[in-house]
Amino acid sequence: MDRLKSKIRDIPDFPKPGIIFKDITPLVKDPAALRLAVHQLLFPFLGRDITAVAGMEARGFIFGSLVAWELGLPFVPLRKPGKLPYDVQRVSYDLEYGSAELEAHIDAFDSHDKVLLIDDLLATGGTAKASCELVEKLGATVVACAFVVELDFLQGREKLQGYEVHSLLNFD
Repeated sequence: MDRLKSKIRDIPDFPKPGIIFKDITPLVKDPAALRLAVHQLLFPFLGRDITAVAGMEARGFIFGSLVAWELGLPFVPLRKPGKLPYDVQRVSYDLEYGSAELEAHIDAFDSHDKVLLIDDLLATGGTAKASCELVEKLGATVVACAFVVELDFLQGREKLQGYEVHSLLNFD
């Protein structure tokens, strides 16, 4: 994991003063590191009863679609409002620096679907919790949430009580 951790760049004061942004672009720029991250994200879920992978806009699309491809499963994008062309279900939630909404097509999941949620970062847990709510509003079950980076000091995992959480890299 040290190899992956070395590929995470700190960007101070982004998106606002006082926040240190964990930039994953050096990781996705390195094909071997990206492959390692994807394999480590999916490894705990091999052989599990998962029928779909969902990823949150936007960086969750990178890792989620690759995990889905490796597992041979469908990928469902959870998008910002106005980006999907069909009827949608929507959830609203608070972020550490504002509020946001996520949408998915109303037919994104079947009632039998067991979903693995993927994102690049777990911070305060708002986006992940909202994603779980959206998947469940659409009738599916969330099996687990997996993240490349978890910012432990923001205690986002607490918002995900009742869900299995897997993170590759933890930062205090």
